Amino acid sequence: MTNNKAMKGSDITIKCLENEGVETIFAYPGGFSLELHQSIQDSKIRVILPRHEQGGAFAACGYARATGKAGACMATSGPGATNLLTGIADAYMDSIPLVCVTGQVPSSMIGKNVFQETDIIGMTRPIVKHSYLVLSAKDLPRIFKEAFHLAVSGRPGPVVVDIPKNVQQEMVEVDFNPKLEFNSYKAKFKLKKSDITELKKMIKASKRPCIYAGGGIITAEASEELRKFAESYNIPVVTTLMGVGSFPENNPLSLKWLGMHGTVYGNNAANECDLLLAFGARFDDRVTGNPANFAVGSKIVHVDIDKSEINKNKIADLGIIADIKEVLTALNKEPIRQAYKAWHAQINDWKEEFPMMYKEKLGSVQPQYVMEKLCEMTNGEAIIVPGVGQHQMWAAQYYDYTFPRQLLTSGGLGAMGFGLPAAMGAKVARPDKLVINIDGDGSFQMNIQELGTLHAEEINVKMIILNNQHLGMVAQWEDRFYGSKRGNTVMKNKRVDRPYPDFVTIASGYAIPGREVYKREDLESAIKDMLETEGPYILDIHTGYEEHVLPMIPPGKDYKSIINE
Repeated sequence: MTNNKAMKGSDITIKCLENEGVETIFAYPGGFSLELHQSIQDSKIRVILPRHEQGGAFAACGYARATGKAGACMATSGPGATNLLTGIADAYMDSIPLVCVTGQVPSSMIGKNVFQETDIIGMTRPIVKHSYLVLSAKDLPRIFKEAFHLAVSGRPGPVVVDIPKNVQQEMVEVDFNPKLEFNSYKAKFKLKKSDITELKKMIKASKRPCIYAGGGIITAEASEELRKFAESYNIPVVTTLMGVGSFPENNPLSLKWLGMHGTVYGNNAANECDLLLAFGARFDDRVTGNPANFAVGSKIVHVDIDKSEINKNKIADLGIIADIKEVLTALNKEPIRQAYKAWHAQINDWKEEFPMMYKEKLGSVQPQYVMEKLCEMTNGEAIIVPGVGQHQMWAAQYYDYTFPRQLLTSGGLGAMGFGLPAAMGAKVARPDKLVINIDGDGSFQMNIQELGTLHAEEINVKMIILNNQHLGMVAQWEDRFYGSKRGNTVMKNKRVDRPYPDFVTIASGYAIPGREVYKREDLESAIKDMLETEGPYILDIHTGYEEHVLPMIPPGKDYKSIINE
C-alpha cells in the first residue's frame, strides 16, 4: 500500500523497523544519525543507549542469540560505524541475524573525505551477508524488508544499511508493502527423498555411529527433533561449543562438547566412530585440529543449509544441502534402532576413565568449583553469557546445559569484551530468565562502561568475574608452549598491594552493588547475595592464577595428543 502523504526518510526508516517487528534497538547517536534519533522518539521501539557502539553491537548479538530474531543496532557515520565492526564480525562468524543501521555523510559528499566519513560498506563487505548504501528514501521500505529477510533466512548473518543524511531528510511518498525480489538468493533447498534413503542405509550399516551437532541445530529450532532422533536411533551426541544446549547434557547419550577443550570421551567418539553425522556444524579448526587427522576412517554425512560448507574443510561421503529440521523430521518418521552394545560400552569406559574433573585445592576458590556451585544454586536453569578466555571454557565445561540458547558465547571470532554487553542484550530479550555474565578480569574491562547502561536502563544482569590478574588463556599458552615467558599477559599492578582494579568500587560508581570473594567457604553466601539482590550485581571472585583449562588439544594436533594434566 502506498503512503499518500510525504514522509521524511528518517521517519520512513523507523516505520520500516516497526513493520519488521523491532521492539528494541541499541543505538548511539551522532551528527549523521541525529535525524534517525529524532524520529525514533515518536516510536514505540525501545531505544537502549549503550556507552560504546561496540557494546551496542554485542548487545544486539546477545538479543539475537537469546531469541533467534534479528538484533538491531544503530550508530552514526565514521567512528560510530567503525566501532560496530567487531560486533558485526562476531555475528558473521557465528551466523547470528543482525541488522545494523548507520548514518552516513550526505551522498553528494561521499568519497571526498569529509568530516566523519568512512566507507562502511567497503569495510564490512567481508563480514556481512549483504550491505546497502541507500541513495533514495523511496527505496527504504524495500531495502529494510530485504535486509531483515536476508538476516534471518537460510544461514543467518548480519546486514548493514547505510543511510546518508540527505536521504534521512528527503521527503517522499512510499509503498510500505514492496515485493521481495532477489535475482539469485535462495534461502532454502528442497530436501531430496533419495538423500534420506541413502542416509538411513548408512546408519543401518554402521556399528559405531556418532552425531556431531553444531549451532545450526539451534538456529533451525531443531533441538527437539535432534533429541527424538538420538533417542529413537540410540546414537550418542557430541556438540560443538556453538551447539551446546542443542542436546540436553543430562541425557545418557550426551558426550557434552568436543574440540580443543572438549571432553576426552566426546573427542574419542567423534574420531573413532565409523559414521559421523555432522548436523549443522562446519568442521572448524577448534574441533578438528588438522582436518586430515580428524575422524580418519569414518564415513561422514554432512548436513548444512549453506552449500559452501559442504566439502570445504572435510570431504563428506554424503553431503546434504537442506534445513536440518526437515532432515531430522524425515528421519524420525521411521527410526532404525540398533543396540550398539559394544560401542556404548566403549563410550562408558571412556567416560569412567576420563571424566571432566580437576584437582581440588583446599581453601582455593577454583574457577571450576565456582561454576559447579553456580549450576547447583541456579538449578542449572540460568542463561550463561561468558566473555572470551579461560573463564569461557570453564563456564562451558562445568555448568550443565539442558536447553537451546542457554550458553551464549562468541565462538568463531572469540571476541574479548563480548560477555557483559551480550548478557545485557540477552536479558532485555528474555526478562523472564536469570542471565549471568561470566567474565575474566581482562575481558570484562574491554566493555566495562556498559555497567552504566545496566543501571540506567534497569537491566538485571548478574556478573561474575573469575579474577586471576592475567590474560589467562594467553598465559596458559605461554606456560604450555613458550616456557612460561610472559609477553604482556599479567594484569596485576605491581604498585598496588591488592588485586587491580577494584571492580566492586568501580561498580559502586555506577550505583551497582557487589562483593569480593577470596575464600572457598565464602562462595556460597556470596552467590546467594547476588541471586537475591534486586537489579544488577557484580561478584568479583579472586581465583588466583594456578589453573589451566583442561583437557587441551594443542593447536594443530589431533585428539591423540590431548593434555589432561
